[in-house]
Amino acid sequence: MDKSTLIIAKEITAFENYFKEAVKSRVPLLDRIMRYIVNRKGKQMRPKFVLLCAKLGGEINDSTLRAASLVELLHTATLVHDDVVDDSAKRRGFFSVNALWKNKIAVLVGDYLLSKGLILSLENNDFEVLKILSEAVKMMSEGELLQMEKARNLNIDENIYYEIIKGKTASLLASACGAGASTTFKDPIKVEQLKLFGEKTGMAFQIKDDLFDYGNENIGKPTGNDIKEKKLTLPLIYTLNNCDKALKKKIIYIVKNESSKKEKIKFVIDAVDNSGGIAYAYKKMFEYRDEALAILNQFPDGEVKEALEQLVRYTTDRKY
Repeated sequence: MDKSTLIIAKEITAFENYFKEAVKSRVPLLDRIMRYIVNRKGKQMRPKFVLLCAKLGGEINDSTLRAASLVELLHTATLVHDDVVDDSAKRRGFFSVNALWKNKIAVLVGDYLLSKGLILSLENNDFEVLKILSEAVKMMSEGELLQMEKARNLNIDENIYYEIIKGKTASLLASACGAGASTTFKDPIKVEQLKLFGEKTGMAFQIKDDLFDYGNENIGKPTGNDIKEKKLTLPLIYTLNNCDKALKKKIIYIVKNESSKKEKIKFVIDAVDNSGGIAYAYKKMFEYRDEALAILNQFPDGEVKEALEQLVRYTTDRKY
């Protein structure tokens, strides 16, 4: 067990029990789907950030456990909806909810998870936590829609890309850290600092995800998937903005018209690598990671801070 999990092992168990209770339903079909979701939960990175950021400010309390549950409820809701939007049959190697129960049910399940999160906070007057996380839901929707809008013309600059991933990915991690901190810290400035810490970590996390598309590691996500889906990621954006006109034209043509052909995808991946797109993305990812660690370093030393640093480094060093 890694250090980041070890020092909050008891609290993670308490959170898991809280989460299981939070998703229970009186509708047999819904309860069956909830059990399926609970049994296939991922690395629980976001709840860990909630719990550790709270522990940095004091003892973890019931409000912290509810914040971690709300973050996980919202995150799971967005994943269920994403799989419908992307028409995905698999999620982390298992069948997605929409693959097993069809789109209509999956959309309603996502709505149910969202409403359970809202009720959990409102019933306990966790207004600050709810405020922080409602902002994240808004930003996530905006990020996804901005990405869809920009993907059409394949003409995107780096700043738009950062705006997209700040909304799509970083906003939830920022809110997880802010929500956790708000349950123990009295100083709102500290809460904002940890929110920014989460945002920087989330930016690094998403760039790492983008880079998996260009590697051959076994990550449960086929290489070239983002290119096939016409998603513009940082390595590709850098290449399109820095290569010669002929190559740019060829890459855009492939992405728009030939992204189902394996040899064409390989051409794009090789072009991105040769143009320095992958190296550039790594550089930016480490810059965001280091900015996150610089914020963390403003807090007192101790095992909680060390565990948070380990968790940040894991986001950029992970193999899947």
